[in-house]
Formats: sequence, structure tokens, C-alpha cells
Amino acid sequence: MAAVDLAAHAAPHEEHPTSTGLSSRKLVFWAFLGSECMFFGSLIATYLVYRGRDQVGPHPHDIFAIPFTSFSAFVLLMSSLTMVLALAAIQRGNQRQGAIWIAATALLGMTFVGGQCYEFTEFFYKGLTLQTNLFGCTFFVLTGFHGTHVTVGVIWLWTLFTLAVRGKLPQGKALDVEIAGLYWHFVDVVWIAIFTLVYLIQ
Repeated sequence: MAAVDLAAHAAPHEEHPTSTGLSSRKLVFWAFLGSECMFFGSLIATYLVYRGRDQVGPHPHDIFAIPFTSFSAFVLLMSSLTMVLALAAIQRGNQRQGAIWIAATALLGMTFVGGQCYEFTEFFYKGLTLQTNLFGCTFFVLTGFHGTHVTVGVIWLWTLFTLAVRGKLPQGKALDVEIAGLYWHFVDVVWIAIFTLVYLIQ
């Protein structure tokens, strides 16, 4: 009877694998990330196609502050490490430590978004807006959508943090953190591509 009761309690948390060996939730999320790859791929391709075709300035070399953006990139990349540590803690059943690492990831993400807002403000005062030229239009659309994705991720992380603090993110729900981690690592990888193609290669 005890074994039957235990199985009954465990059933709601079981993830039924698909033919790929992945849980259905994870498989659906991978499909979503695939569509996001195409979305950002089209934005990056549009930026590259129109790069250097501006009739008026300012141009990238006139406004980019590579050291500042490099620091922002470093902050975002470090948040991937803290996300990995958060997942590892939840998988061990340590919600307190998991909450700490989730909060650290969210704070690093907020630092990145804050830096992007500061950067956009500086560009505006230097004369670059969405309507200024092709560079301004494609740049703000691309980086703006990425910043929005990071902001969504930060909100998601604070939600997980709240659950962990309340003791509602046990080891059996580690998949919730893993899926959030997949999303977070995705926005990090996208930023590596943007930072390299937009900022470093001009």
C-alpha cells in the first residue's frame, strides 16, 4: 500500500518522454527556440544586408563604445554560469541555494538591460534614432528585440525565485528551472552573435 501511495504522489511530477527521449514540455520548448532562431536570424541578416548603405550618419564607428558593450556582454555571459549553478542546486533539492543563484542570474540580466538602456540613451543624444538612417532602424529593432527577450527572462527568473523562497520549487520541479535555463542560454548565445557581427565586425 505504501508503494502504491508513493507512486500516486509521484505521478503528477513525472515527465512522459517522447520518441526522442525528451519530455514533451522540453521538446515543445526546443521547437519554440528553433522558431526564435529563425526570427533573430532574419533580423541579423537584415542588419547585415543594409550595413554600410546609409546616406547620412551617424555610423557605427561614430557611436559604438566597444569597452562598455564588452562589459555588458561579459555580465550576460556570466549569468549563464549562475543559471547552471541554480539548476544544479534545484536538482540536488537545495531550494535556498537555488534561490540565491536564480536571484544572481536575474540581477545580472537586469544589469545588462540597464546598460542597454543607457547605451540607447547615449546613441539618441548622438543623433541616432529609429528614423535616422538604415543603420539606426535595423540596429534598434535587432538589439531592442533582444533586450525585450532578456527582460522577459528576468521576469521569469524572479517568478522562479519567488517559488524557491516559498519552498515550492522542489527537486521534482527541476524541469521548470531547466526550461528557463534553456531560454536564458539562448538569449546569451544570440547576444554573442549580435555582439560579434554588429559591434566587433564593422
